[in-house]
Amino acid sequence: MAVEAGSARAPYAADPARSRGRRHAEAVSGTRSAFRHDCDRIIHASAFRRLAHKTQVFVFHEGDHYRTRLTHTLEVTQIARALARLLGLDEDLAEALALAHDLGHPPFGHAGERALDEAMSAYGGFDHNAQTLRVVTQLERRYPDFNGLNLTWEALEGIVKHNGPLTQRGGEPLERYRERDIPIAIREYMAQQDLELWSFASAEAQVAAIADDIAYNAHDIDDGLRAELFELNDVSDVRIVRTLVRGIHEEHPKLEPERLVHELARRLIAALVEDVAAESGARLTSLAPGSVDDIRRARERVVGFSPAMASAEQAIKAFLYPRMYRHPRVARIMDDATQVVRDLVAHYARRPQDMPAGWAQDLAPADEAGRMRRIADFVAGMTDRYALLDHSRHFDSTPELR
Repeated sequence: MAVEAGSARAPYAADPARSRGRRHAEAVSGTRSAFRHDCDRIIHASAFRRLAHKTQVFVFHEGDHYRTRLTHTLEVTQIARALARLLGLDEDLAEALALAHDLGHPPFGHAGERALDEAMSAYGGFDHNAQTLRVVTQLERRYPDFNGLNLTWEALEGIVKHNGPLTQRGGEPLERYRERDIPIAIREYMAQQDLELWSFASAEAQVAAIADDIAYNAHDIDDGLRAELFELNDVSDVRIVRTLVRGIHEEHPKLEPERLVHELARRLIAALVEDVAAESGARLTSLAPGSVDDIRRARERVVGFSPAMASAEQAIKAFLYPRMYRHPRVARIMDDATQVVRDLVAHYARRPQDMPAGWAQDLAPADEAGRMRRIADFVAGMTDRYALLDHSRHFDSTPELR
């Protein structure tokens, strides 16, 4: 059921004219759809700009050639729009969800998230998807009539369900949430607006989620090769990579290494996108959904890899985890980064008055859990370089992260 570019919107696409609306009523734009409006608000958000100086894998000083959260986000957005176009979906909603998907990430990537989760363990923990919801519903303060960005229901649903449904129909948390419950930021927001945590999100949200996987699989191989964490011969142990490299060598036998790596990333993305389009088209044909709500009520995701490509994608992840994400060089730097985040949270818990004036005032009347959540909000919003600068203000020794 892949759709030719420029063809009519599929019946199962999210329709901005039929959006469930925004929590705070606003006049409808005469020049932009509701979902295009969401995209524009995200792009102009302070949290979006800060992604330029937040770690993807390598910290900011490593060099201009490595990806940041912002460049990763733009790559995810491009892939999400391409898939949405192929499947006849609303490209603007897919773009909005791709643009927003990492807004809640703290400095230093997953190392920063682990440190904040540990520091907040007595107060509900820290989850970057839930933090993204806080960013777009509370922490951005740009508009006179409300906090947050006042995004559409469909955008908020897609942010919260980035990894799929969170609960059973009756409200019981799904397996991955049973031990720690649904993140507190999501539970609190649900008291204000029901995002139907039991259902799948729109196909546009599912496209944005799988575009995230496609982007980091391909581009982390690219960055890992550039950083010399592993060599092309190493990653060629992964069958799909070996097949693609063989094809490149056959067509371009004298291609220099830098161009070969670029071509490998390009062909890997193309292979993954084409597989998702074909597999998702087949799933949609079988389901024959007549509306976006049919997508939400489906028994499984409608967007995904074929079984063979899912196995290949898992092989890429299995390769990257020990050789890149847990490489001794990366792990050493991230261990130091983890301590920076721990130190900052502990310092502001002791001396909240050291926070900028607006943040310190917000903390004054709050209970302990509320104070700690605001401290986590403040630290999570820092860029890598600001976190190191702020650490140096309060501590005698700050690691160089090199």
